[in-house]
Amino acid sequence: MKIVSYNVNGIRAALKKGFIQWLQSVDPDVICLQEIKAQEDQLDLAVFEEAGYAHNYWYSAQKKGYSGVAILSKSKPDHIEFGTGIQTMDFEGRNLRADFGDLSVMSMYLPSGTNLARLDFKLNYMAEIQEYFNDLRKKRPNLIVLGDYNICHEAIDIHDPVRNKNVSGFLPVEREWIGDFMKNGFIDSFRHFNKEPDNYTWWSYRANARNNNKGWRLDYGMVSEPLKDRLKRSVILSDAKHSDHCPILVELG
Repeated sequence: MKIVSYNVNGIRAALKKGFIQWLQSVDPDVICLQEIKAQEDQLDLAVFEEAGYAHNYWYSAQKKGYSGVAILSKSKPDHIEFGTGIQTMDFEGRNLRADFGDLSVMSMYLPSGTNLARLDFKLNYMAEIQEYFNDLRKKRPNLIVLGDYNICHEAIDIHDPVRNKNVSGFLPVEREWIGDFMKNGFIDSFRHFNKEPDNYTWWSYRANARNNNKGWRLDYGMVSEPLKDRLKRSVILSDAKHSDHCPILVELG
């Protein structure tokens, strides 16, 4: 199974930039989207169906034009789980899961901590979602959680770790959380294969950051430990330019 994850920073904007043609060229079995910024009734779903993704599921934020996640699939999942059942996070449309046999695929959009209020929201989300995954993995041990985590784990994952040490996304408490997330049974699939620096998935629109590769690696394909031997490939698709993020790809055998 070939799975892609992509923070599109607005699916309607991405569609105008050739998203469908790109999707067909990459040809994943499943694609997880984050930050769709749209309600399902604002989209022409026929364009996804015609591209081969007849099974598409949208979990939008209550606030229009904000947040939201989606999963598009070539084959029909056995089950779709909208949200987590945790009221403090589900109103922002941040978690959507599709089950295919014994494999579960989640599209997750972890909050950013742009100010103190949002940082508090993010830290609360992080605590609650960890408990949620601890319980979920008892029922669904073969779990992949793909998406925008809004955290760089190590200094290698950010272009300027010194000057960004007090910026949300690279705060010690955030880095510790994502480290603990992995210690609790998840593999950072990209780092499983690639230990090299200068591999990023998000760039600011300011100061020509993308052309200068001054980026952050915020997007992860976290694979639960029981799937380790099925990992075949995990790469960053940095040539895709429909967003300030680029997609990632995880392939299982």
